Amino acid sequence: MPIPKLSSPRFLITRLSAIGDCILTMPVAAALRRAYPDSYIAWVVQGAGAQLLVDHPDVDRVIKVPRGWLKSPRAIWTIRQQLRGDNFDYVIDPQSLTKSSAAGWLSGAPRRIGFSEPQGRELAPLLANHHVRRTADHVVDAYLELLKPLGIHKPTASFHVPRSAGATAMIDTFLKHIQAGPRFVVINTGAGWDSKLWPARRYGLLANQLGQHHGIQSIVAWAGDRERSWTEEIVEHAGGHALAAPDTTLPELAALLRRASLFVGSDTGPLHLAAAVGTTCVSMHGPTRPADCGPYGPKHIALQSYFQDGSARERRRATNDAMRAITVGQVLEACGKVLEEAEISAA
Repeated sequence: MPIPKLSSPRFLITRLSAIGDCILTMPVAAALRRAYPDSYIAWVVQGAGAQLLVDHPDVDRVIKVPRGWLKSPRAIWTIRQQLRGDNFDYVIDPQSLTKSSAAGWLSGAPRRIGFSEPQGRELAPLLANHHVRRTADHVVDAYLELLKPLGIHKPTASFHVPRSAGATAMIDTFLKHIQAGPRFVVINTGAGWDSKLWPARRYGLLANQLGQHHGIQSIVAWAGDRERSWTEEIVEHAGGHALAAPDTTLPELAALLRRASLFVGSDTGPLHLAAAVGTTCVSMHGPTRPADCGPYGPKHIALQSYFQDGSARERRRATNDAMRAITVGQVLEACGKVLEEAEISAA
């Protein structure tokens, strides 16, 4: 049943983590802004996802909370004071876990919309007072279903990833320095779960084949020491057809992805960022399903040999055998299709 509408409502989005999930939640903010142009929209978040929200055109305020805040009485009190000061009318809780629903409850908003079980987990169904049953396959569409009680049905998904002039200038300087051509591929080897990793050596062989067969250079994006070492391995096996990207912030990565002809990687934040800025993706999936959390939109290609079944915890802790079942040849073929279609469209 729809809940009462207000002319200038004050919304709080509680999607605290992770980077990819925050990106996939951006259409919720955009849909709220379209439906309620005079609304106030705040977002409570932890970690690096805040980098992409600070200048987001559909978000008026970003409220950063530290990891583990729910275990600290002092942090809980501080966050409660921050949230209460904004007098929120509605909470939209796409995460629907204890930590996200607790933030919504602490805000004092009288109307708190979250998922019913099983999508709503832990204490979230108890702390929400308006429940939505997930029926959509992809998480973007599922998150947008949370707006049904507000009378917003099947809105078009818009991400509106902010552009940073400084980030764009930094990437332009880098691309000029390496003498990048008009076309290049961005590869990202990392993932939040080890079970989502595709071997670095295979990325290197892929970059080599892309260079030989399609005359296109690959740039390897990375974050942290572990991914930097994998990047070095990729470059080593690429036969001169791959280069390492500089250490980038998320706005800088977004600027790099906007310039790319193609993105290749697994189900992780950079994949969803690439799709959100309009870059065609070839994604690889093992412990997650492409229909649920593949790159959003019709032009991408998602590869999966088989689904690594089990609970979320079991899939997170699993080996990457399902990822290893995807061959270099399969990925190369998918990349070739994307690049050839792009050439036809440009002709």
